[in-house]
Amino acid sequence: MKIIIAPDSFKDSLSAEGVAQAIAQGLAEVWPDAQLIQCPMADGGEGTVDSVLAACNGELRRQAVRGPLGATVDARWGWLADSHTAIIEMAEASGLQLVPPGQRDACISSTYGTGELIRAALDAGAQRIILAIGGSATNDGGAGAMQALGVHLFDAHSQVLAPGGLALAGLAHISLERLDPRLSEVRFEIAADVNNPLCGPHGASAIFGPQKGASPAHVQQLDAALSHFADHCAKVLPKDVRDEPGSGAAGGLGFAAKAFLGAQFRAGVEVVAELVGLDAVVRDADLVITGEGRFDAQTLRGKTPFGVARIAQQHGVPVIVIAGTLGDGYEQMYAHGVDAAFALPNGPMSLEQACSEAPRLLRERAADIARVWRVAAKH
Repeated sequence: MKIIIAPDSFKDSLSAEGVAQAIAQGLAEVWPDAQLIQCPMADGGEGTVDSVLAACNGELRRQAVRGPLGATVDARWGWLADSHTAIIEMAEASGLQLVPPGQRDACISSTYGTGELIRAALDAGAQRIILAIGGSATNDGGAGAMQALGVHLFDAHSQVLAPGGLALAGLAHISLERLDPRLSEVRFEIAADVNNPLCGPHGASAIFGPQKGASPAHVQQLDAALSHFADHCAKVLPKDVRDEPGSGAAGGLGFAAKAFLGAQFRAGVEVVAELVGLDAVVRDADLVITGEGRFDAQTLRGKTPFGVARIAQQHGVPVIVIAGTLGDGYEQMYAHGVDAAFALPNGPMSLEQACSEAPRLLRERAADIARVWRVAAKH
C-alpha cells in the first residue's frame, strides 16, 4: 500500500511538514507496513519556501531587509544550488503578518524589502527566481520592489517618491537607467492563486485593500494611483499588463513582476508540485491524502487540495482531504478529483483548542481513514 501525504499548512497551527508528519503517524498506527511518502505542499502563500526545501534538500538563507513599514526584518528565502533557483516568499519581507493589526496601512506599505530579496538572489547567481506572492501587506503596485532593483520614480519636482501606493499619484517620471542588468538574464515565475487585474472593481485595491488597512476612500485613491502608475509604466515598457490575470496579486506586485521582469504567472500549487516532483510519486500510488485549514468553495481557485487532486485524478488515484473545517461549497471539489473530505474536530471545540490539538486530531482522523480503507479493501 503506497500512500502519498501532500497537505498544505494549517494556518496558525502547523506547518505543512508538521501536518504531513501527524497524518503519517496516524496511518502507521493502523498500517505499519504501508509505504508512506510525505510531500508537504503549498500554493504560493505562507510555507512555500519550507515545503520546497523540505522536498528538495535546499538551503535556507536569511537576509536583513526593509519591512513593509520601513523597519528592518529578518527575511528567509530558499536556494536550490543544483538548479541555481531561488524561492522567495514576498510575505517574508512585505507580509501582512509583519504588521500589527492596528498599524496596517495600505497607503504607505512598501514592497521594497521584496526587491532586496530578489537582489540577494541575483548576488547568489540565481538563474531562475520563483516569487511566491501571497499574504502581502502592500498595495504599491510593486513599485517599492522595483525601486530596490534600480528603477527610479520621480515626482514633478524631480524628487524621489515616498514609499507606498498613495505616493504613486504624484509620479511624473520613471527612469530605468539604473535597473539591475542581471534581471534580464533571469527567468522569473510568479507563484500565486490570485488572478485579479491591477485596477478596477476587481483590482488589487478594491478586493484586498481593506484587509490591509485601507478605508473606502483610500481604496478609491489607491486604485487611481495604481492606474496612474500603470500609465507611466506603459510609456517606458514595451507592454501594458495591468489588465492581465494576476497583475493585482500582492497589491500589484504581480503587475510589476510581469511588466518589469517579464515574469510568467503560474498557479502556486503547480509550481510547488513541479519542484517537489509530485506527479512522479503519485503516478503509482494507491491513495493520496491532502488537506488545508479551511476546505471550501475557495479551494477551487487553485489552492493546494485542488492542485493535488487534479494531479491524482490524471492517474486515477483516489484522494481524501483532511481539513481543519469544512466550509460552504466544499462538496464542489467532489467533481474535481476529491473522493471524500473529513474535518478535524470530533466534537464542539473552539478554534484555539482545535489549533492547539491539531497534531492529535490529525493522527486520529488519519487512523480512522486507514481503518475504513482497510475494511473496504477486504471486500
